[in-house]
Amino acid sequence: MTRAALVTGGNRGIGRAIAAGLVARGVKVTITARDRAEGAEAAEALGCDWALADLLESDSLRQFDGAPFDILVNNAGILPSGSLLDNPQGYFDCMAVMVDGPFRLTLALAPGMIARGYGRIVNLSSGWGAFAEGLGGPNGYGIAKAALNAQTLALSQELPGNVKINAMCPGWVRTRMGGPGANTSPEDAADTAIWLATLPADGPTGGFVRRRRRIDW
Repeated sequence: MTRAALVTGGNRGIGRAIAAGLVARGVKVTITARDRAEGAEAAEALGCDWALADLLESDSLRQFDGAPFDILVNNAGILPSGSLLDNPQGYFDCMAVMVDGPFRLTLALAPGMIARGYGRIVNLSSGWGAFAEGLGGPNGYGIAKAALNAQTLALSQELPGNVKINAMCPGWVRTRMGGPGANTSPEDAADTAIWLATLPADGPTGGFVRRRRRIDW
């Protein structure tokens, strides 16, 4: 059976590498992008579909209500500058993109996954969102990732075992967000996400993972 996957922010960086890896495994992939030209270019290069969506605009996610995706990869993220008090809008944007957006998409797709008896949800988090690692990052980034971690664990307690949901830390990655000095390539970072997106029936759920190994929240 051919599975269908939705990868947010799949036009570049880690998301693009995840999409490429899933396409290579025979998955029918749809990526989202905020820019028409970038979305179209990436989809053509990857051999997948694309949809115009901006997680800052919740109405743009309504198009996915009830869509028959078996796999959801909540990859899209932002990294605002400035402190929480000096740039409070950065906090609200972080929560919209990295907490509310993933939850809205899970609400849209999980009922279909449950009905079909199969689902894999992967939330791209960060060690900056781990209390065990000090809860770091600029502005609201670490707060949003910590909330995404909590959301992952809470949903794992409500979803049936055949709909698996996990969070993962990709590490410090050479992307536009991570910068050229990062020590991990997008392809290496994508490996764990692809693994979680294609877990077998006895695979884990409700975990926080880095390089295919559980880490502390």
